[in-house]
Amino acid sequence: MAKAIHSMIRVLDEARSVDFYAKAFGLGVADRFRFDGFTLVYLRNAEADFEVELTINHGRTEPYALGDGYGHIAFAVDDLAAEHARFESLGLNPNPVKEFFRDGALLATFFFVTDPDGYKIEVLQKHGRYR
Repeated sequence: MAKAIHSMIRVLDEARSVDFYAKAFGLGVADRFRFDGFTLVYLRNAEADFEVELTINHGRTEPYALGDGYGHIAFAVDDLAAEHARFESLGLNPNPVKEFFRDGALLATFFFVTDPDGYKIEVLQKHGRYR
């Protein structure tokens, strides 16, 4: 049986990204490995073993082109309204909260936020399949 363990994104500024993910999702640095040409930083919190892997290519000065293939990563929270307010108070500029229905039933309540490198992140109220 396979187990998802991390999702990797390339970031321009390590400190800026670590700060964003700490403020937004309580993710801290679990490991940091420097290599010739790049550094890997693994972020996680006590809620799950799944990690966000930041790859920082040394000497890179231009933002990455995200293209049209990347979608988003998602985090589930206990109190979406409180998290949205917290994101606003931190100046993280979350999009408005939305509700998504299927066949007349609420499927999800969520908002999106964008990290410093332009990656979209969905924040969902724990509900139904999103736990």
